[in-house]
Amino acid sequence: MSGPRSFHRMARHGVLVAATHDELAHEDFAQAMHHTVFAGLMPGNRDAFEARVRPQFERQHRRAPRDRQEARAAMRRDPYHQLWSALRRTTQEMMWQAAHVGIGRSLDEINARARPPRRARGTLKLDPAVELPRYLTAVDIHCMPGGYTDESGPDDTYAGAMYDRGVYSITQGFLGPLVDGIGRTVAAVVQRKYPGLKPRRILDIGCAVGHSTLPLCDAFSDAEIFAIDVGAPMLRYAHARAESLGKTVHYRQMNAEALDFADCSFDLAVSTATLHELSRVGIRAIVGEIYRVLKPGGVMLHVEQPQYEGMSPYDQFMRDWDTFGNAEPFWGTLHDMDLTQLAVDAGFRRKRVTETMEFGDGGHVYNVSRAGQKPKPNWFVYAATR
Repeated sequence: MSGPRSFHRMARHGVLVAATHDELAHEDFAQAMHHTVFAGLMPGNRDAFEARVRPQFERQHRRAPRDRQEARAAMRRDPYHQLWSALRRTTQEMMWQAAHVGIGRSLDEINARARPPRRARGTLKLDPAVELPRYLTAVDIHCMPGGYTDESGPDDTYAGAMYDRGVYSITQGFLGPLVDGIGRTVAAVVQRKYPGLKPRRILDIGCAVGHSTLPLCDAFSDAEIFAIDVGAPMLRYAHARAESLGKTVHYRQMNAEALDFADCSFDLAVSTATLHELSRVGIRAIVGEIYRVLKPGGVMLHVEQPQYEGMSPYDQFMRDWDTFGNAEPFWGTLHDMDLTQLAVDAGFRRKRVTETMEFGDGGHVYNVSRAGQKPKPNWFVYAATR
């Protein structure tokens, strides 16, 4: 893996903070530290497991660890893993702190620039009555201060501004200058797997600031695109960002567990890296709602990190770090779930549900490959046709 992409390469748009030289240097430093810990020091965990932890476990139990829970219990006592885990959490927090400096300084200006223009391409409709799900309000997911939904006033965009720069940093810039690599992956996979699908109405669930929404505008230029989220500050920022980039999107504040759309009203419903931030009850309700609003022949498609089935206990344990270290409590649960059965329970026919690994249009920090290894598909795609 090459080094992280500097913040100087992040694409400009109408509500992106105008960071100073020192603020950019601060962000680049925090990003580089995170990259060093994640990519440079992470292999030492496997060395510790193979050299010390597993042999000691086998001497004590006369067998290897059966699952990630046993691997975690053993590894958490190892000094190398303790140090690495503490550094990873610290550098994660450093990235948010670095993003806050410029945003906190210029938030009033960002809020002013984000106010909807009189003549807009798309639309923004907020609903203060939307019930915010506890799985998003109980923790600051990704350690992002205030989480996705915290709101300080009627024009607040803080969560959106933080998310825009924070995700660029977390993904090391590998998702591209517009942080849209996953959205480009969605568009490419839809076009490749469903060549006959010509969507007229598309729904993006959990859109945040629209990183993954806007590539859908380019790939499906004739489609009417709706993007929903529960966080008003996210949506204010997303709408202003899309307008400044010349994209037409209809943003709605809405809980996907109870969609305010008619039955059979969409040809395509997607999400990107959203499912792992839900709950058991939430994901069942959302997949059920997607089935309801899809037209016959319509497609549901979610892009996520891989499921754990087939991975070694050690690999599961390392991927599961986010569950315990990154304030993402549903992460491990999702990656254990039978998602095909979940879709069947929602009404999809089993033979129309697929779970595949696909090459992404844009890299990701999880692609930590070793020298001599061939590239592997890096995104898990969970899809179904109604």
